[in-house]
Amino acid sequence: MTPELQRWVQLVALFSEAVVGNLAATRSRVLNFCAHYEDRKRLQTELRGPGRIWRAGHSSSYPKNLPRPQRPALQLPQKRKRKQALRRPCLNSVSSLRMYNKMWHQTQEALNSLLDKESQKMTEPQRNKVIVFQMLATFYIKYVQIFRNMENVYDQIVHPQKRTLIRKILDGVMGRILELKNEMVELEMTEFHYFDDILQDLKLSPQQLDVPIPRYFLKERLEVIRGREKILARILAECGLNLPDKYAVKSIALEEAVKLIQIAERARQGRLRALFMKQIFLQECRAREIKLLGQRLSDTSLAALQIQKVWRGFYQSKKTVKEREEEMVFLGMKPPPLFNEVSDAIVQSQQVTNLRNEVQLKHEQSYQEALINIKEDLRMLEGPDIKEHLQDQIRQWFIECRNLTGTFPEYPNEEDGGSALIFSNKTPEQVIEDIIATQEEEEKLKKKKKKKEEKGKKGKKEKEKEKEKEKERKGSPKEKVVKEEDEEWKMSPSLFLELMEEGNSLYKDMWMNKDESWNFPQDYDPELIKEEKRKELEMEIRVQVDELMRQELKNLKLAVNRELEIPPRPKKGKKQNKGRKGRKGKRGKKEKDLTADRTIESLYQELVEEGLLIQALKVNLSDYIGEYSYLGTTLRQVAIEPMPSLLDVRQLITLYGILPLGSAEVHERAPLVKSLLLAGPPGVGKKMLVHAICTETGANLFNLSASNIAGKYPGKTGLQMMIHLVFKVARQLQPSVVWIQDTEKTFYKKVPQAEKRYEPKRLKRYLPKLLKLLKPDDRILIVGTTHRPFDAELQPFCRVYQKIILVPRPDYASRYVLWKQIILRHGGELTNALNISCLSKVTDGFTQGQIVQVVKEVLTERRVRQQSHKPLTAIEFITMMTNMNPVYREEEENFKNWYAKTPLGKKRVLSLTVGGNKEKEKDKGKKGKKGKKKK
Repeated sequence: MTPELQRWVQLVALFSEAVVGNLAATRSRVLNFCAHYEDRKRLQTELRGPGRIWRAGHSSSYPKNLPRPQRPALQLPQKRKRKQALRRPCLNSVSSLRMYNKMWHQTQEALNSLLDKESQKMTEPQRNKVIVFQMLATFYIKYVQIFRNMENVYDQIVHPQKRTLIRKILDGVMGRILELKNEMVELEMTEFHYFDDILQDLKLSPQQLDVPIPRYFLKERLEVIRGREKILARILAECGLNLPDKYAVKSIALEEAVKLIQIAERARQGRLRALFMKQIFLQECRAREIKLLGQRLSDTSLAALQIQKVWRGFYQSKKTVKEREEEMVFLGMKPPPLFNEVSDAIVQSQQVTNLRNEVQLKHEQSYQEALINIKEDLRMLEGPDIKEHLQDQIRQWFIECRNLTGTFPEYPNEEDGGSALIFSNKTPEQVIEDIIATQEEEEKLKKKKKKKEEKGKKGKKEKEKEKEKEKERKGSPKEKVVKEEDEEWKMSPSLFLELMEEGNSLYKDMWMNKDESWNFPQDYDPELIKEEKRKELEMEIRVQVDELMRQELKNLKLAVNRELEIPPRPKKGKKQNKGRKGRKGKRGKKEKDLTADRTIESLYQELVEEGLLIQALKVNLSDYIGEYSYLGTTLRQVAIEPMPSLLDVRQLITLYGILPLGSAEVHERAPLVKSLLLAGPPGVGKKMLVHAICTETGANLFNLSASNIAGKYPGKTGLQMMIHLVFKVARQLQPSVVWIQDTEKTFYKKVPQAEKRYEPKRLKRYLPKLLKLLKPDDRILIVGTTHRPFDAELQPFCRVYQKIILVPRPDYASRYVLWKQIILRHGGELTNALNISCLSKVTDGFTQGQIVQVVKEVLTERRVRQQSHKPLTAIEFITMMTNMNPVYREEEENFKNWYAKTPLGKKRVLSLTVGGNKEKEKDKGKKGKKGKKKK
């Protein structure tokens, strides 16, 4: 019997039941049959190809234009393995290598053009602040795009020598971004900037403005971080300070456990019995209805009409639902059906990245071994020739100087560089010219000294006049702001432009037009290593040659000129050394090592046992969910200062906290940020941001909160010892973060009576001194968090914290994204029954912490299992939030008013008032001119 014939038999059986029996019961059976038939039809078409539902091997009415379906042939294990190997992603495929090399070349071209533009623009003088900000913002956005591409290239390229050059340029671009940010802050007197118009001109989305965190921060220190985490876990386990388990198991008595099991089992049996009795009851009802109606003749036309109604209604409802979903996807109101599922392409790309990481490590190891081996080979082969060449060169210098001046020259000291100071890529003729030029310069210097002595005899009257002039120049702060606006704008000198230009020139010389067809696996280039190691070898051999040639020069002086060697005059040097020794002695007294006899491991263990060194939570900065502020520029145009968005806060944490701590090169040269303050209402994620800094950089976390240090290391000497321990370990195991939670307690205006015994103001005097001792080499960041900054004394508070960041409550856009992400992360499903837009509108004023807490309370394990037949609704979340207190407008205004009293806030208010007064004066002048014309 064919499948179609079977289907018609089933339909006829349903016709007879529709006529004789209950039509409502038959309708449900028809619907189930139709749905089952539709699913079976779709499955068969997917398995056996396009066209009608054909049986395999049925050839009576099969269409000629379609290929016949065949059963897949069985494969041997060897063939199967070969097929899997062919499907694996090829790491060294030509396409992937070309893609990343092409990306690198394009990024280098963009960087080269940007460096040219920047050098041209900086020479042009500017007075208009708006034009200057537009220029700085454009450079900043372009550097961020270059940084994103360069970071991706550095993470994926396998060639070790290319990676060293890319790393150098990457650090330069990173530092330049921080410099431009600092310039924009000084220009606009605010930490938050909005680039809506510039992004529109450059045709970029706001998401492309997000500064990425380089992956090499953790990748290159992965073994160190893992080892440190093991030591920390071991110490915590020994002390019994382990973190509490996420799912703690409560112990109960045996009788209670038996009762619980009995209750659960009886409830299960009761549910099954109820279901069984329901089925029996329905069968009896159906039989009773058939007896009442009696046996009637089957009317096929009525049955067919009933089935047509059911089928058409079912088909049309399915069609309308499908069309509505497609329309919502097309309009962007709903994600595609497979949006949240991980595609095969993403899985494959992850496999490729893992393989690339393995190959990067192998190539790096072989490169480091080659550096040593090639240098030794060069020493054996070319070392004697280099030594002989250097000796001949220096001997020729002796003879030339003797012929010119009549005496042999003085040999340079090792501290000055030895013979390298004279022969730094110079010919003998150039060396002779340098000798003559130095003699002329010495004569000029003598003349200048005589003139300075004559000019140095100034009277007291002239000095007093100069002081009076300086006082006249200094005026009120408003006058200063006006003068600064009238003066031409000058950018502070950059320490990273030279680094980028040097890397760019190296790229042009070495890699721009290099033929790498021979280097398919992208391993190291031995010729480039030889060039580098020849220079190093020459410097090493030059030191040995200098010692020999000094002795030879002595012999020549004795033999030819019969001159005794004039002893050097070490008077000046002795004085300098004395001064330096004295200074060192003084510094040694100040920075006395209180724990010189102890190891870092013992200090580390002591800090962990005392609870001053804690384990950072594994939180990424990307988990701090937020959205870009789309009204920032328009609000500032109307002279309204907008509250920063969560994405702006996240970007500032990246710029001020993560990038300098992650790279030692950037921390040494970039504008130094030693301390950071996060101020905002409770629940906005300040603590999470501190832990995110530690997670992204692999930093140690020290907790010096007033509540944590209470009762520990008592007395003045104990406090000194505690600070010494913390900062000694932080320097040795840098990068490090020193966290002071509720930092307003350290700077209380008046200590509450209940907290006096804890001495919350212990660190107040020491923090400014500690900041002065921190150097650019020390990758240590002091981070304070507070939810009541108005309780602290403002001046000492702002002296300690260099950068102050207001962390606001989330706006509508951030709440919308937050609700979606948090519900999905906790196992929830987004359906049409759950109106996220309404939910985010109703929860205005609530913080991120409150939203996360509500989602956790609603989405229990039982509620997650019920979602298939009972979808989530907004009312479930809203009822849970009725017991919580939101952040009111008055509290937000208090934070704004407090920030306006900080140094940067004052400057911002002052610049706005001066700018407003200027515009009013211009308007008045225009109106006065118009009035005169009318008269």
